[in-house]
Amino acid sequence: MLCGLPKRADFLRAQKGVRRREAGLILEACPTPAALLRPLSVRVGFTASRKVGGAVARNRAKRRLRAAAAALLPLYAHEGNDYVLVAKTETLSRPFGDLLADLAGAIQAANRRLGPPPPGGRDDRGPGQSRD
Repeated sequence: MLCGLPKRADFLRAQKGVRRREAGLILEACPTPAALLRPLSVRVGFTASRKVGGAVARNRAKRRLRAAAAALLPLYAHEGNDYVLVAKTETLSRPFGDLLADLAGAIQAANRRLGPPPPGGRDDRGPGQSRD
């Protein structure tokens, strides 16, 4: 289950964690504080600065990031981690398939740096890939 990051402090903590820059987005990830852990949930936030464009462009970029996150985070995200997706100007014009590929690669790389998933959690192999 995807949950939102409710406070600015959560975004600032993620900013200090693992950062992956891709062509269409930036992913920031960090472990969720123990006091905020909820079973079977992944916390995610979205942000776009004025560098992306006006309000309409920023909202469109965040909608594209939300759609990509809804498609991939249930498959690749580790429970107990917070993820923040930061829009870039390329987020608006990048083909959606490429944006998905950027996000999948960034999540997998961030998860490797953050450590293994909790027992019984998901792993980085994605759908259809065996453990062998």
